[in-house]
Order: sequence, then C-alpha cells, then structure tokens
Amino acid sequence: MFITEEDYKVVIGEQALKVVSQVSAENRANAEVEAIGEIAGYLRPKYDTAAIFAAAAGSRDRLVVMYACDIALYHMAASAPQKMGMEIRKERYERAVKWLEGVQAGKIVPDLPLATDERGNPVGVPLVYGSQKKIRHNW
Repeated sequence: MFITEEDYKVVIGEQALKVVSQVSAENRANAEVEAIGEIAGYLRPKYDTAAIFAAAAGSRDRLVVMYACDIALYHMAASAPQKMGMEIRKERYERAVKWLEGVQAGKIVPDLPLATDERGNPVGVPLVYGSQKKIRHNW
C-alpha cells in the first residue's frame, strides 16, 4: 500500500490513529484507497499517477504522502462516533484539496513524473501559441 503506518506519525499520534480508524485495518485500508483515488483524480490529467503511487518508500513525494494521510484521516474521522477530532481533520483536508487544486490549475508544480503517451511525449502539457500583431496599411 502507498501509505504506511510510519507515514501517519507526521500528522497524527499512534493512539489517536487507533481511535480514528476504530482499530479496524479494513476501515483504514478503505479510507486509504479513497484518498488515493481522490488525489489521482486531481493529478491524472497531467501526471503519471500509476508511477506516483507505485513508488518505493524512499522515492515517494513527501507532500503527496502527507496529503494522502490527511485525506484518509478525514474519511476515517467522518465515520467515527460523534465525529471526534473532526475540526482539525476538516481543516487539513481542505488544505490538501486546496493544494491539489493548485497543482491541477498549474499554479503549483510538484516534482512528480509526467504522464506520457506511447511515444514518450508528455500528455496534458498545455500548448502555447501566439502570433504577430496585425499589420494595417491604411493610408
């Protein structure tokens, strides 16, 4: 799986993780799959999401990992009794979505592998074009 137990320690304590996930490995796995799917939806038009989420532990983009943890925790907290700790989870979720929207809009450019077609050409790279100013010969 893309997210490991160690990755959660950056954004939540070990005991709090057990409470939020309701000590269910299945609940946590479902939330992680949902988080990865949500992130891939934002990144897929331009980036190679298969390569991003298949990366080895040492070569993963740390921001993507952190935001994946935040989104997964948000989904787990939404199913927790009495929505425990939901305020901070919602705040971090909104920050993650704002970052993903910035990446999607091209305002933020992370160091992620670009999606390519079968010939190796980048896919989803905007085409920039222009022309010279129109010449008017009105005498």
